[in-house]
Amino acid sequence: MVSQLVLDECGGGDPSAARERLVAIENFRLLAITQECRDLATDLMKFKAVPESEPRDALHISIASVHSVEYLVTWNFKHIANASLRSRIESVIRAAGFEPPVICTPQELVLDDTND
Repeated sequence: MVSQLVLDECGGGDPSAARERLVAIENFRLLAITQECRDLATDLMKFKAVPESEPRDALHISIASVHSVEYLVTWNFKHIANASLRSRIESVIRAAGFEPPVICTPQELVLDDTND
């Protein structure tokens, strides 16, 4: 699952690399950016879980939360996969009535493939 934000980010930069990234995710389900997502992103910034200067980061987190995504995989250590912010992020999400995703890096995400 990806959002339009992810598509936009994958489509940026070197055109050849962007094409490769977009092909890699072309069959992923697109998650809608709803008003609930926007409201939760606002809350994440309002309660200082994500800096107000980073609305896209707040929106990434809120989209995953509103759509009940189990894992939010990111390389963004500054504002998303940040251990010192994680409890505040989770608290704001739960206060809004959602369950936060597990925020991790690709290296941390180890899937159990023994049940295939």
